[in-house]
Amino acid sequence: MSTIIEMPKLSDTMTVGTVVKWHKQVGDEVSNGDILAEVETDKATMELENFDDGVLLQLLAEEGDEVEIGKPLAVVGEQGEQLPVFEDSPSKPKLVETVTEQISKPELSAEEKPEEEKPTPSLSTDFDTPSETTDRILASPLAKKIAKEKNIDLLKIKGSGPHGRITKKDLNGDVSSVLASSQETVSSPRPPSLSSSLLQSKTIPLSKMRSVIAKRLLESKTTIPHFYLQKEINSEPLGLARQSINRRLESVANETATEKVSINDLILLACASAIPLVPEINTSWGENEIIFHGDVHLAFGVAVDDGLVTPVIRKANSLSLKTLSGEAKSLIHKSRNKKLTPDEMSGSTFTVTNLGMFGIDFFSGIINPPNAAILSVGASVPKAVVGKDGSIRSGETMTLGLSCDHRLVDGAVGARFLQTLAELLENPASLLV
Repeated sequence: MSTIIEMPKLSDTMTVGTVVKWHKQVGDEVSNGDILAEVETDKATMELENFDDGVLLQLLAEEGDEVEIGKPLAVVGEQGEQLPVFEDSPSKPKLVETVTEQISKPELSAEEKPEEEKPTPSLSTDFDTPSETTDRILASPLAKKIAKEKNIDLLKIKGSGPHGRITKKDLNGDVSSVLASSQETVSSPRPPSLSSSLLQSKTIPLSKMRSVIAKRLLESKTTIPHFYLQKEINSEPLGLARQSINRRLESVANETATEKVSINDLILLACASAIPLVPEINTSWGENEIIFHGDVHLAFGVAVDDGLVTPVIRKANSLSLKTLSGEAKSLIHKSRNKKLTPDEMSGSTFTVTNLGMFGIDFFSGIINPPNAAILSVGASVPKAVVGKDGSIRSGETMTLGLSCDHRLVDGAVGARFLQTLAELLENPASLLV
């Protein structure tokens, strides 16, 4: 009996998902645990997992299609079995040939083919008034639309889909190279030059992630009264502590490789230690009340394709440095491999964003609702510093920025938190007590 794969609800606010890429095609054998497709939600791009063994019999949505939650995406079953009939497919009634059609459709000889199915040779295609030849080309509706916009002759394109079907990805990028490869011609690529530019005039569809990022940031800046604090700290002890900790971890490691601790791990640990000392920082604005959170659920920014995600370390205030570092690395890996679950991206009480690794000295982040504040971390830079004895010497400094919701955090409270955090980072040995 066939199994219908539906669009799952992958986040609390999700109503539709976009099929970004199919990893399996009609006719492929699939097993429990196989990744069928990548689906873009309002928060991230996630993988659609298969839970039945069988054959992929039918695809009901193409790459780029938006599908409502609960609507069918694909059918998995035994080869040759009858397919279910869908009265309201997610977007179009029939998008891809099915295995049943491939098996049952007899191969006609040239004499048996109806007259209208015989292709008419053409050197070019008039896309303003499509010819019958164009209509008979095995191509997706989206591919035909793109071809029309870019004035591409689909007769010269070799499709990568089932049975040579031309899809959107066959028309992406440099179309001239696609045409050249389909005609099996060989040309030497032009070497890059100083005068070459990556700029080009184009428009791209707004992704779900980018759309939600824009909406949330606009909402944050227009509804939350931000104010900003910054403090330059002596970051040299932090760097020395990291080196010492990693040397210790290497010395006690047996045959198992040990992940090194990063500066960001130490900053996350310092935040988790400082926040309980200034509980007003760990609050949210309610309709008629201020909500104080009993644990520190620490979010941190991870750059991914087409945006930013903020995975959350649960109860960070109760974790050791080694455990917290391991949690952070696991969430970073999941973020970049599209494995984050909705629960791992929600429920934060404080957020840390770090652009120091990109050489940014200082910036002010936008608050991540419903948090009361966000910490911005800049790069550790060499600088002349004044010693305790008044002498000038070479050192390193780092600038921290704190963006606060003035409804929840007063200036004195924000300053007290930043001072507490600075003391911990400038004396990192205190973090290990």
